Amino acid sequence: MILAPALLATAVYTCAMERVDSMDPVNSQSAYDSRAVQLVYETPLEIDYEARPYRLVPGLCELPEVSADGLVYDLKMTAGAPLGAADVKRAIDRLRDPDRPSPGSWTMKRVREVTCPGDRSVRIVLDARQHVFPWMLAMAYCGVMAPDGGGTGPYRLKSWWRNHEMVFERNAGWRGWAAAADSPGLAPFDEIRYIVVDDISTQWLMFLRGEIDFLGSISRDNWGAVMDAGGRINPKLAAAGIRLCGGEPAIEVRYIGMNMRDPVLGPNRKLRQALSCAFDFPTWKCFYNNSIEQANGPVPPMVDGYADEPVRYGYDLERAKALLAEAGYPGGIDPATGRRLEVALSIGRPSQDSREAGELVASFYAKIGVKLELRFQTWEAFLSSVNRGDAQLFLMAWVGDYPDAENFLQLFHSKNKSPGPNHSDYDNPEYDAEYDAAMAAMTQEARRAHWRRCQEILREDCPWIFTHITKNYSLAGRRVLGFIPSDFPYGNEKYLRTAR
Repeated sequence: MILAPALLATAVYTCAMERVDSMDPVNSQSAYDSRAVQLVYETPLEIDYEARPYRLVPGLCELPEVSADGLVYDLKMTAGAPLGAADVKRAIDRLRDPDRPSPGSWTMKRVREVTCPGDRSVRIVLDARQHVFPWMLAMAYCGVMAPDGGGTGPYRLKSWWRNHEMVFERNAGWRGWAAAADSPGLAPFDEIRYIVVDDISTQWLMFLRGEIDFLGSISRDNWGAVMDAGGRINPKLAAAGIRLCGGEPAIEVRYIGMNMRDPVLGPNRKLRQALSCAFDFPTWKCFYNNSIEQANGPVPPMVDGYADEPVRYGYDLERAKALLAEAGYPGGIDPATGRRLEVALSIGRPSQDSREAGELVASFYAKIGVKLELRFQTWEAFLSSVNRGDAQLFLMAWVGDYPDAENFLQLFHSKNKSPGPNHSDYDNPEYDAEYDAAMAAMTQEARRAHWRRCQEILREDCPWIFTHITKNYSLAGRRVLGFIPSDFPYGNEKYLRTAR
């Protein structure tokens, strides 16, 4: 391994990034859009960069005053905020505008009215209690534009070569720079440079050569080059000033969704349970270099409302075979055809890693006599297939928008069926009642009790195979200081520092 020094000790921070589609806050559909948008546009509230568990802090607005019934939110502009109440109202109204469909319009679906009682105050009235509403005011969708369309955030977009490169220059007038207490000799980066590099091997080589300053994830193929047998960073990397960051469970869950409209899977809970028990998590964990944790449901542990209990339908081959027989497929034989039961797994982005993962899952089901057909599609075709309900099984992930169980459990409410986020088209009146009761609960304790029951129902019904929870590892180059791993990295480059 040859480690080249950084190209130049400049104040330009460079990292590989997926393609950004839009810099309009209301159209910031992907996590990559959100990262770029929140460099430029400030939001009413923000997520504390350092606090764990996560908490909200003032952004353009102070934390809201909430009425006793939970329906009225009064926000005041923070001292020195360069924009006014009318600008915040305009941002929210754009997000709510039915004539301008936004992928983030769901965040404002409970908003009945937005008014400005004064130049520096905003009142938001909801039509129903929504305890997570303040978190939505910290999302990129709520980025506030100045009247001329510009942003007041820490950086400005300097250039954009679509699908290749974005460069942001520091906004010296951003009030946050003055508030930061930087150590002597440290300063923010003058420019942030996002470059599109599709090939992970190329990203790795560029990082080693100092051409990029940060590697947001470590591929399976490079794991051995990064970590030693004891789970520590390779000494050669450490000697070059490279730091291994992260390792905590992410607010994200990976799963194999089951189409509840499918005539084979939907009405047969025993079959769904059998497929869950046949999923060999110990082997799956080895496949991912032991860098994942087992999921016991759709809610990850770092989320408020998570209910901890043993995995109900974890890997157990003999139990899987017994459940398969109870489901009407003894030995995996379909009595209607006399042949092996065959189900299909749809996978987006047909990379080598995805192919190997799919083949591994197929080997799990072969052990109980079930044939798994792998269907690889482009990401766009995959999402279209899932939204139409054409996919029988589908490999997906859900990354939390905020650290509350509601954000994950909404994925199973019948009102959110595809093309909404309930891609399994799960429909259970008992579940819906528990979810609705949680949303109406007046206390956190009561809400958590309903969330616990929601999770119990899902663990028994198995509309998903809960494959794993990721652990986010990243590598920071020698010039990057001040990095703290976060599940909400949107605009966080403003906290990075470099030696001057």
